[in-house]
Amino acid sequence: MTENAADKANTQRMTVVVTGASGRTGSRVAEAARGAGLTVRTASRTQGFDWENPTTWAQTLRDADAAYLMYPSDVGSPAAAEGVGMLAREAVGLGVRRLVLLSARGEDQALPTEEALKSSGADWTIVRAAWFAQNFSEGPLVEGMAHGELVFPAGEVKEPFLDVRDIADVVTAVLTSGDRHVGRTLELTGPRLLSWREAVAEISEATGSTITYTPVPTAAYGEALEGFGVPAEEAELLVEVFETLMDGRNAHLTDDVREVLGRAPRDFSDFVREAAAAGAWKA
Repeated sequence: MTENAADKANTQRMTVVVTGASGRTGSRVAEAARGAGLTVRTASRTQGFDWENPTTWAQTLRDADAAYLMYPSDVGSPAAAEGVGMLAREAVGLGVRRLVLLSARGEDQALPTEEALKSSGADWTIVRAAWFAQNFSEGPLVEGMAHGELVFPAGEVKEPFLDVRDIADVVTAVLTSGDRHVGRTLELTGPRLLSWREAVAEISEATGSTITYTPVPTAAYGEALEGFGVPAEEAELLVEVFETLMDGRNAHLTDDVREVLGRAPRDFSDFVREAAAAGAWKA
């Protein structure tokens, strides 16, 4: 049997646990994994899995072969390092050694979470993602944009916006390629750099409406988050994260998407065109 044939045969027998399966990345990972022939076991509170309740983990992990770990709120929170470390050790103890963690590119606060995974004994891969293109079309930024304005603390820094479908394809490829990517940290970016102002201009053009971008100080954005009902502790963490991420450290591209998938990452303009056609920014 050839190496590729062996990988395919193993894939057809693989069960992968997908945490955050109803979210932005998890839903796409689940879809891509099913498309590749994997058996997907979705992990969510509605199905009895709760990151905050370790007694719920074993029933989800038992008899699985791999897991995609996406920690809710932020991978840089202290709770993430503790939770991912504990879950990873339990998974390894149950025989689920193959673990893929979604991390954030350039986020210093996420390093303890990454280290917790590495020290768990798992066969790990870390996927550090650039800012999601879908953050413009799904989640808290959408309402303001639908009413003509994006207020955000990004200044004029440039970012290689990444389509979350590429994250899903990379995670699936990592899981179905044997040990090829075990012990690796992959940094995923889109194919070009755009400022938030330029990204909003592309969305504005695609929708035929006027959407403006208003940069604000990070502290002011944190106050706004609390006004929207975000808990003070979470808002404080996000302020800290934004203050480091928006300093230009991520204003360069990588080739990791192409290396893993053999193709270029999806362009931001393709995402904008599809999302606009689906009515993402209609008031």
